[in-house]
Amino acid sequence: MASTQITEQKKEEIRDTADIVDVISDYVKLKKSGSQFTGLCPFHNEKTPSFYVTPRLGIYKCFGCGEGGDVFNFIMKTEGVGFVEAMRTLAERYNIELPQQQDESFDERTQLTEGIYHALRFAGVYYFQQLTGEDDAAEARNYLQKRGLNAQTIKKWGLGFAGDAFDSFYKHAIESGINETYLSEAGLIKYSERNQKPYDTFRGRLMFPIFTPSSKVIGFGGRILGDRKGPKYLNSPQTKVYNKSEVIYGIHMARNEIRKADQAILVEGYMDVLSLWQHGIKNVIATSGTSVTQEQMRRIRNYSKNLLMVYDADSAGQSAMLRGLDVALQEDLFVRLMHLPDGEDPDSFVQQFGAESFHEYSAKEAKDFVSFQVDQAERMNEWEDPLRRRELVTGMLSSMAKIGDEGMLDTMVRHLRKLSGIGEQALRGELSKLRNEVIEQNRRARDREMRQRNIPDESEQPQSFSVPSEENIRRNKQTAVRKPSYKRPGAEKELIRLMIREGEEMIYFVGYYISAKHFEDEELRMFFEDITRRYEKEKDISIEIYTAKDPPFPELVSEVFMQQHTVSERKNIKGTEGPMRHSDPYAAARGAMKVLYMNFLENQRETINHELSTADETRRAQLYEQLTENRQMRLKAERVSSEVLFPLPEELDEDAAS
Repeated sequence: MASTQITEQKKEEIRDTADIVDVISDYVKLKKSGSQFTGLCPFHNEKTPSFYVTPRLGIYKCFGCGEGGDVFNFIMKTEGVGFVEAMRTLAERYNIELPQQQDESFDERTQLTEGIYHALRFAGVYYFQQLTGEDDAAEARNYLQKRGLNAQTIKKWGLGFAGDAFDSFYKHAIESGINETYLSEAGLIKYSERNQKPYDTFRGRLMFPIFTPSSKVIGFGGRILGDRKGPKYLNSPQTKVYNKSEVIYGIHMARNEIRKADQAILVEGYMDVLSLWQHGIKNVIATSGTSVTQEQMRRIRNYSKNLLMVYDADSAGQSAMLRGLDVALQEDLFVRLMHLPDGEDPDSFVQQFGAESFHEYSAKEAKDFVSFQVDQAERMNEWEDPLRRRELVTGMLSSMAKIGDEGMLDTMVRHLRKLSGIGEQALRGELSKLRNEVIEQNRRARDREMRQRNIPDESEQPQSFSVPSEENIRRNKQTAVRKPSYKRPGAEKELIRLMIREGEEMIYFVGYYISAKHFEDEELRMFFEDITRRYEKEKDISIEIYTAKDPPFPELVSEVFMQQHTVSERKNIKGTEGPMRHSDPYAAARGAMKVLYMNFLENQRETINHELSTADETRRAQLYEQLTENRQMRLKAERVSSEVLFPLPEELDEDAAS
């Protein structure tokens, strides 16, 4: 294929036209300082600005980490693309026409990254066209209409629809010339474990594209429709361009509005963002279905230090908000919290009362985290209980211990003294101990990070999970009610670990075949039931949640995550100290599930034999039938592989479709 070279003259036109301050301001909150602009470096974590932009020379430089260059270098670094794609990004931004082909040589990594972006952009257009033009998308259109979203909002945010067909998107993409490798690397298709046949990741779902600040599609969130089976929300997997812990949903639309308002409004879900935006509240964002992370808070801080958190009024929403609070405080954000009326979420509130009422309610009800928690406790009739008050005060001090701004910290301590009636000296004494613990935890975290950077395997890749800190493990062991006098079943611990670490899809997969009756250990059975119950109620499931719960959960978390197991089909369970991640978590799950299933059948056989010794003639006939059925099930389970015994649910759907 003939190619057209991008001339040096065209490159200089882009460089001269692109405003480096304007471009970098998409990622960094810049402040004018003489002839330069300064801000917090986006390439490393810092509290004091060392990042400088010099518009006269068209360059940027960080004196903290050494990163520097021109506007092209900045786009290449932040977007993870090559020089040509950086030029195209800037040309599109400033309406500069470029030839469609180019003869620049790519390195393999750059070519893969740009191929992934191309596949994602193609998918976004495809899903939007499906939503707006296909008959089978009527259900999705009706859903959006009932939720009050208009055509302008749907188009502006690029909402789409993925049909039920097993591989319709895949076939269309291949017919359109999209490389299959790019589709796979973008997380848009998966492969059947049975026959390696490709199929669409998203099926029967309303699609929410997720964008970078410069409006590149990097992934999708898909909401299941109707009575279809599967997790309510399914997000793109981790890819070379999509890291869940860094993503902020809506930032491409909200970044300039956040600067104007000097405040970011953080809500829980996609629909909350869309509904508020449609009603004129433009500085709104969400964390894309994940718990709040430090990286997300750092990115928000680049636009404003003021954060208003507005989560659902139910207990799950309020708990999630308080967990996010500590992360935000650690990044020196000035946080205000708001409790909506019972039964309301941001979407329902603004739909019913409008944007003006939302602003009025925010001005009146948004509070600093101390006032917010005291109000909550008074509402629950807990503040007058001296023991409960003491517990709440300790929690607030624990949050304060994460604040780095000394002036803000001093203000909050005095505020807490006034509301709690506890002496300032006593508060500061306890706060000092808690701050020392935070400092030590941060030191250990930095040490772990440095060690991990020297490991050249997949553990270097961004993960959507965390492991308990050494401090948490030590504290949990001290506060646990008891330590079991026997060794808990390794396969049962393995399943619990995989469900928590891998998330919704793994919970759905395990729960498809395994129930609480398959667990022998009472406390692990309780753990399994709690996970599945939280999943059914769409509540967060994470290590942090269970380490914060009452015993025996903290000790169980320590046991499950600090002694890993690999489970073979021959029941060989090998332990390895320290956290690890399976290269194929579903294979590990199948191995553990097979152990539980075989143990369950064996226990069932023993129970039947025990009852036979005392049963009457009629009952004995029934028991012999059960024994025969049990033997057949055990023989089948022993003879077939775990892949055949426990196929993925979507493979069952494939069989049904064919």
